[in-house]
Amino acid sequence: MATLAAVDLGAQSGRVALGRFDGERLVMSETHRFPNVPIEAGGGLAWDAARIFDGVLDGLGRAAGLADAIDSIGVDAWGVDFGLLDGAGRLVRNPVHYRDARRARAFAAVLERVPAREVYERTGIQLMPINTLFELAGMVAEDDPALGAAQTLLLIPDLVHHLLAGARTTEFTNATTTQCLAVRDGGWARDLLEGLGIPVGLFPEVVPPGTVLGPVLPEVARRTGLGAARVVAVATHDTASAVAAVPFRAPGSAYISAGPWSLVGLELVEARVDDATFAANLTNEGGIAGTFRLLKNVTGLWLLHECRRAWEREGLRLDYEALVAMADQAPPLRSLIDPDDPRFARPGDMAARIREFCAETGQETPETPAEVVRTVLESLALAHGQTVALLREATGAEPAEIHVVGGGARNERLCRWTADAARMPVLAGPEEATLVGNMIGQALATGELGSLAEGREVVRASFPPRVYEPSGSAGWDEAGERFAELLAAPAGRGPG
Repeated sequence: MATLAAVDLGAQSGRVALGRFDGERLVMSETHRFPNVPIEAGGGLAWDAARIFDGVLDGLGRAAGLADAIDSIGVDAWGVDFGLLDGAGRLVRNPVHYRDARRARAFAAVLERVPAREVYERTGIQLMPINTLFELAGMVAEDDPALGAAQTLLLIPDLVHHLLAGARTTEFTNATTTQCLAVRDGGWARDLLEGLGIPVGLFPEVVPPGTVLGPVLPEVARRTGLGAARVVAVATHDTASAVAAVPFRAPGSAYISAGPWSLVGLELVEARVDDATFAANLTNEGGIAGTFRLLKNVTGLWLLHECRRAWEREGLRLDYEALVAMADQAPPLRSLIDPDDPRFARPGDMAARIREFCAETGQETPETPAEVVRTVLESLALAHGQTVALLREATGAEPAEIHVVGGGARNERLCRWTADAARMPVLAGPEEATLVGNMIGQALATGELGSLAEGREVVRASFPPRVYEPSGSAGWDEAGERFAELLAAPAGRGPG
């Protein structure tokens, strides 16, 4: 019986789970969850690194208290954000949040110096202002003193590895999200970085998923009771771990890792960088066991979380399940939004912005919370369907079904409406795919599993998915046409 601890850090919360694997089935329970709230720092958004690590240690301590011994620990987190260490291994300052405005300001300036096609050809990563490359270029342009004080750049899970075990490496799957890694050879894109004035010496050794980094530091062991537990660099990008836990039933199926973002993609054996994938702005992120994840980021349930936050400030307090159920009270397919419209990128009164978008595009404005929730969920379902179609057109693949994993897998309406929008079956689960994939990565690294295929058999046996068949309603075809027109229409103009 292997005993595993998984740390999953998300942009809204962190959690620690304890897993027990008997060779055939994985049993998992969450031991601790803590909020992860950005802070205002120096006029911008940042992450409170000390608070995050304190939550990690509390969770690992609770996990250790529930087990005779913990064999290994894996950490995963979101991509692109990073901390800078000085020569003594101390954090120079808190990591900047990916929604901070500086990256958006730097985006256009970088693409004026290096053509977009050249950046994509070199890195294989979709062009998004949130990418690490643009934060670093913005720091160079502003002569940010943090760069002068820094010796090593560590992505969020790598920073936690450093605090847990003293490692100063970066794991491949998360490194690919930075747009600083060369897609062809897997090393840092020195020519691109040097051309933008970014110090290449900041970037540490890249290690593959499944690398054992070493035992926890003595001070960590004393505080948590972990003993000599080994820290494993699993697929540290949370989506990479989530995709490792997809129990594919039909080869070549699409997947959606649905949470604050919806990551919609295909698993490939090699990166695909060509005119078609560039035109579609598809990204090639590293996966486990030598795979690549060809995918597109779609703004996801972040929209609903921000609506809920705004309504709570107004005194309307609803748990998440009750909020989603409100969608049934509103008429279907009446108002639609483009989830990736720039106005939805920052925190704030999302319901007001949704009404603004609908008014500008000549649609009925969703006034009640129920109408807003239905607008969000139906629009996300259509965005899922449209993105799967985009992947099909760009690659020639013919996915037979869609696997939805992550928190969105428990959202029955989103899964059912995604099946309708895409006109193909949706298999939902596991809901905790990131934690499950994290533990599968640990089991592979420590020899408990022999292959990724074996791991997925364990997932299928341990967490059977729910199946949603498309209803065949013609209303979704008409809605899909309206949605496509919305994406093509300039801001301020109605569809068509």
